[in-house]
Amino acid sequence: MEQWKKCKIRDIVEVNAAQYTSKDNWEKALYLDTGNITENKIDEMQEFDCSSLPSRARRKVKHGDIIFSTVRPNQKHYGYITNPVPNLLVSTGFAVISVNQELANSKFIYYWLSQDEIVEYLHNIAEQSVSAYPSIKASDICNLEIKLPPLEYQSKVASILSTLENKISLNHRINGNLEQQAQALFNHYFIERPDLLGKYKIGNLTEIANYLNGLAMQKFRPQMKENGIPVLKIKELGQGYTDASSDICSENIADEYKVHNGDVIFSWSGTLMVKIWCGGLCGLNQHLFKVTSEIYPKWFYYFWTKHHLNKFIRIAQDKAVTMGHIKRSDLEASEILIPQMDILAKLDAIINPLFSQIIEMKCENRNLATIRDILLPRLMYGKLKIDDLNR
Repeated sequence: MEQWKKCKIRDIVEVNAAQYTSKDNWEKALYLDTGNITENKIDEMQEFDCSSLPSRARRKVKHGDIIFSTVRPNQKHYGYITNPVPNLLVSTGFAVISVNQELANSKFIYYWLSQDEIVEYLHNIAEQSVSAYPSIKASDICNLEIKLPPLEYQSKVASILSTLENKISLNHRINGNLEQQAQALFNHYFIERPDLLGKYKIGNLTEIANYLNGLAMQKFRPQMKENGIPVLKIKELGQGYTDASSDICSENIADEYKVHNGDVIFSWSGTLMVKIWCGGLCGLNQHLFKVTSEIYPKWFYYFWTKHHLNKFIRIAQDKAVTMGHIKRSDLEASEILIPQMDILAKLDAIINPLFSQIIEMKCENRNLATIRDILLPRLMYGKLKIDDLNR
């Protein structure tokens, strides 16, 4: 039986091997910056004329390359490049890792590098750096030691984890389409053609929902023999889940301050955003609103809050403080249209099924991600028999 072999990552990869220069004679290029990819999910790629490329757009990538941000590794700005479009460049903030396919499976190495313990190890190195932002060097990745299984085993592990990740990606794309449909319906009736509503009144956000501010959770630590629950802060809201670095609060906080799957959460300070939380039970921290209503549908107050989000962001940016924020008076000054209840019921019959699907699929993705994260370290180190998963 072929043995597992210890080696350094540098023994099986090349890093930053392909650099863009004017000699490439490209007219246009797509550019991916570090903040536009998280855990292999790309938010946006920008197209540029090559005469006006950002100075950081210098690293070429090919199919099978791994990109790993060297700034703040714990933010997980990394990904695996599959069938890249022609002329794709990434920021110099990435280490571009090209795996020698005769020695290792590139997807296996990607999953190995994405393990929480590896990310945390690299982040600890970054925090010791003297740069403006916690950063690592490409050599820090290259110097990692790996126990490499036979290629056949690597391929099987990569296939198992890819199946999970592909399902997550598919759900993510479907969810994006569902939200676009629901948003388009909302915009059609409430923004573009309010005349279709018949009679309606002009109100404000606080008339259709309760905006409950969270607690200063440092005052509500778990008591003796209490497991506690994770604290939902801005970081967790942005990434969509809690993790090992999340604070813990008492599970005996009042029920209204507990956040459940499907709750609408609005961060009103620092990084302003409106999200549907599907990351499991947690405690609502200050600087976050839990948005609820006993009368109006969830999609109704979610889309109206989101409709005013850009205005709230501008208000927060204009405040000369460290963390820009909005006030409750800004909610009260945000106009909305409230149709009669019979019209709202008819719209609810159309939009609510889409909204319910969005929540259901978000929860499914979170469950799939949990399964992936449990399997990942066990498969990486041979602690789980692959044959057991194929039965």
